Amino acid sequence: MEMENLIRVERAKKKITQAELAKKVNVSRQTIHAIETGKFVPSTVLALKIARFFNVKIEDLFILEETD
Repeated sequence: MEMENLIRVERAKKKITQAELAKKVNVSRQTIHAIETGKFVPSTVLALKIARFFNVKIEDLFILEETD
């Protein structure tokens, strides 16, 4: 299984940078970049913090996709 996310889309809606989001959820900009590009799967706590910041349900921000 792989996980997709809509963080980049939500950031665009709020017109904030990766660095600004990182500061709000207390991680590095590189962590946000890695999550957005699918290179890193965030912890449950971090995923919840990001979803809360954007005021969306976690399942609307992170999508678990089944692979063959």
